[in-house]
Amino acid sequence: MTLPPPFHQRHCVPCEGGTPPIAKDRARELLRDVPGWELTDSTIWRTIACKDFKHACAIFMTVALLCEEEGHHADIRVFGYKHIEFTLSTHAIGGLSENDFIVAAKINTLIPAS
Repeated sequence: MTLPPPFHQRHCVPCEGGTPPIAKDRARELLRDVPGWELTDSTIWRTIACKDFKHACAIFMTVALLCEEEGHHADIRVFGYKHIEFTLSTHAIGGLSENDFIVAAKINTLIPAS
């Protein structure tokens, strides 16, 4: 049996409505592959602290461009002038898909887990 490549080496594929979201038990398993991320009922999220506002804005833009390349967009929020929160879910299916874990893993390559 051949294992799929790690999430950070994969690319997002379009999801269509009617595709079921990943079950919570499976999402917990996949979460092990994206250190630093937390699970809610239908999202994964991560908050980081940057050294200053300029650095937070640079990371914001870097992640925004990554999401645009993957065609799978995170909700990104800068708060407290130097903190960023990333939230991922697949809106088309109302929950989590492997795309969310792919983008999370790619974000982790840019921002190591704390």
